[in-house]
Amino acid sequence: MSAVATARSLRWGPWSRRVAPRSVLALAVLALVAVGTVVLALTVGRGGLAPTSLLYALTPDASGADRLVFEWRGARALAAVLFGACLGVSGAVFQAVTRNPLGSPDVIGLNAGSYAGVVAVIALGGTGLTATAAGSLAGGLAAACAVYLLAFKQGVQGFRLIIVGIAVGAVLQSLTSWFSVRADLDVALRAAIWGAGTLSGTTWHDVGVAALAAVPLALSWPWIARVLPQLALGDDAASAMGLRLEPARAALVVLGVASTALVTAFAGPIAFVALAAPQIARRIVGGGSGAPGVLGSALVGAVLLGLGDVIAQHALPARLPVGAVTVVIGGMYLVWLLFRESGRS
Repeated sequence: MSAVATARSLRWGPWSRRVAPRSVLALAVLALVAVGTVVLALTVGRGGLAPTSLLYALTPDASGADRLVFEWRGARALAAVLFGACLGVSGAVFQAVTRNPLGSPDVIGLNAGSYAGVVAVIALGGTGLTATAAGSLAGGLAAACAVYLLAFKQGVQGFRLIIVGIAVGAVLQSLTSWFSVRADLDVALRAAIWGAGTLSGTTWHDVGVAALAAVPLALSWPWIARVLPQLALGDDAASAMGLRLEPARAALVVLGVASTALVTAFAGPIAFVALAAPQIARRIVGGGSGAPGVLGSALVGAVLLGLGDVIAQHALPARLPVGAVTVVIGGMYLVWLLFRESGRS
């Protein structure tokens, strides 16, 4: 390879063959911004840590007040970054599978499935993180299977998958609304709080468990980064490259659902982060749907949810669940995206 070619592209280990220096720089900047959202969450607002006290709060000599602030805010800030990254990757997976910028787990009914699973667990008297996590994963997978089977007709086409997913999501939302009306008040309130999508009450134990659960998902990212560009070439080209289409799509759906279910189990359904993150990452990072696309989607998702949680806590007259903030931001983005897509047609 010539010196000019070397300057134009960089090696990226097992993830991809070449990555442009612009993409590497953009990923580095996004990583710094994601770290910045954690710092902002710890320092902004009444009672926040002074910027000079951030490292001091981690030492044994830190004051009780600094430790308490770090205990309360640190876990929530890290959870926002972790959950945002999971949602960003999930959105990248489903937009690649459907080949449509509207293909995200919240649009095609998978968030509704995970939420319905949690509601079912609550209705049956289940408590604890294990029960809600199992219900979230089971509900998401059940919704994914229903959408996949109903949309399957000599293969799966993206537009049909989205339409079927919207219908399945509407049915599941109707069922959870019916449950809220018929259930006991205490149970309905628990389900409603969960359905708002909130990081309030997140503990370091929650962050540790979520991080351990996210490790196998993160280990799958190199495989996802290798498969998504092949799918982007079309079914014929992907098959010619040796990719088994339906097994690959099924594996991607399972990984995407697991990422969404992880977030729903801990924080409830948080909408529109998965929808917006891959599209924003594509414009900032470039690199299509390969390694830069997967990492970029994860980092943009982390930034969106981290900033959204800071806004929900400190930038509004009253504190709101972060899901309410992402719905507003994502709704505006969705309107823009619909206008943009309609202008192309």
